[in-house]
Amino acid sequence: MKGIRRFGAIARVLTRHGYGNVIDHLFKRKQTGSDNVESSRTVQPAFHSPLRIRRMLEELGPSFIKLGQLMSVRADVFPPEYTEEFKKLQDSVPPVSYTSIKTVVETELGAPIEDIFAEFAHESIAAASVAQVHEARLMNGDRVAVKVIRPGIERKIREDIQVMSYFAEKLESAFEFARIIGAINLVKEFERTIFRELDMHIEGGNIEKFAANFADSKEIYTARVYWQHTAKSVLVMEYIDGIKMDEVEKIRQAGIDPQEVAMIGLRSFSRQLMDFGFFHADPHPGNTLVMYDGRVSLVDFGIIGYLDNEAMMQVANIFLGYAEHDYDMVMDAFRDAGLINDDTDLKRFRTDLKDMSEPFYGRSLQTIAVKDVYEQVMRLAYKYHIRFPRNLLLLLKTFVQTEGLGKILGSTASILEVTRPYAKKLVQRGYETQSLLKNLGRDSRHMGAILKTMPRLTHAILKRTAEGNHRIEILHNGSDTIITKLEKGLNRAVMGMIVAASTIAGSLLLNSPVTIFDISLAGFTVSFTAVLGFTSYCIATSLGLWLIISIFRSGKM
Repeated sequence: MKGIRRFGAIARVLTRHGYGNVIDHLFKRKQTGSDNVESSRTVQPAFHSPLRIRRMLEELGPSFIKLGQLMSVRADVFPPEYTEEFKKLQDSVPPVSYTSIKTVVETELGAPIEDIFAEFAHESIAAASVAQVHEARLMNGDRVAVKVIRPGIERKIREDIQVMSYFAEKLESAFEFARIIGAINLVKEFERTIFRELDMHIEGGNIEKFAANFADSKEIYTARVYWQHTAKSVLVMEYIDGIKMDEVEKIRQAGIDPQEVAMIGLRSFSRQLMDFGFFHADPHPGNTLVMYDGRVSLVDFGIIGYLDNEAMMQVANIFLGYAEHDYDMVMDAFRDAGLINDDTDLKRFRTDLKDMSEPFYGRSLQTIAVKDVYEQVMRLAYKYHIRFPRNLLLLLKTFVQTEGLGKILGSTASILEVTRPYAKKLVQRGYETQSLLKNLGRDSRHMGAILKTMPRLTHAILKRTAEGNHRIEILHNGSDTIITKLEKGLNRAVMGMIVAASTIAGSLLLNSPVTIFDISLAGFTVSFTAVLGFTSYCIATSLGLWLIISIFRSGKM
């Protein structure tokens, strides 16, 4: 019943924003014949302004705001003016009451809030569509930030995903544009993403993994997770006292050089990509804090990108190829990543890639419009029908955000030059000893498992075969030709052995001092062993010549 009410509410919002004709077309128009079905696929809904769509998504609520945020990084699907507008979708919404937050905390942690926290601020310090953050203090005096999932949000998101999936199927069956952008896959991708954000155990694990990666760094600091007070809907972590990265004047007043902060961010980004293949995929100013001792701390690890060893190598080759103007290296990396293939006009693609990239070389961040770079890349993707995997899209978005932060801080550095030594190190390292040992260990475990089960499987097969339950049939296709060729080969081998044996026998007889009896021929006396030796040579010579001639005739020398 609730699902039906939600469906009706969404339909009313769509109608109010000018999509009533789409609703009518999807659910009221009868499509009885094949001609009607085909004609319906050519009907296209009127696209309203990006601003109007953004406002509609905001009115539809948290699930659709998150969906819009996902669409903002799908620049390979949506035109630039739409992705730019979708980026303005803000998570900030009115916070829920302290009473509701208290109920969630006590339910999840299984104790009264007063028994866990010495202090717990009633007002939130940040409120987003799926969670909000409160400052608190533990019984031991530690200052913490408590992130709490909004009550009832998971159930509401599940209902919204059901409605989204239903609409996506209808849209793909009715409109060509929906099939082209992959409406159903877009909803599935959103579903995979959103439920990871709703699990605080996953975010806590991301924080600890990031902290372990940068344990040796004196520039990056990561908050501690208090696992004893963390549950699926509650995350308790160390409170980071710092300045938001876009508050440049405050950073200067704290005696910290903003340009050095930018370099820390660029170096951190390079290490995340080239050393670990694990990167914070949402480094906007609110999630990037400058601590008063000059270190940088990233918070909110709900959105994380992953690169496996192969993808890391591809990204490193792309960066290094760009940095060194080696477009063949870039092209090879694109091909290895599956972005282009032999069906692509590679020569034309290379020319377009070079034309797009060359104007940006050697320029500092302050002289490059990040939006221009992004739009150029996406224009290339549109032209050559390139669909980026999700993690590469996240990487591209993170690249743009990181570069944008550098510009805010007044950096004159080139991100390609900063990343270059990390990329070169990774390319030179390649799949060296550590990777080989890792793969060898994995393959050994697989082989061990196979060898362990083989005796049992062999016994079972033989037992069933002996009982008549299994019958093994071997079918030969084209075996007559193979057998004929094999027989010829064997015959020649045998003939060769006879020739060799006759030659050896003739030599031994001719050189033998033993005489059985003599034979008189035309007045000459010849020993019988000499006659046998000569005869053996004649036989060997004849057979050898015949064998050589037959091999030459077959053309198989």
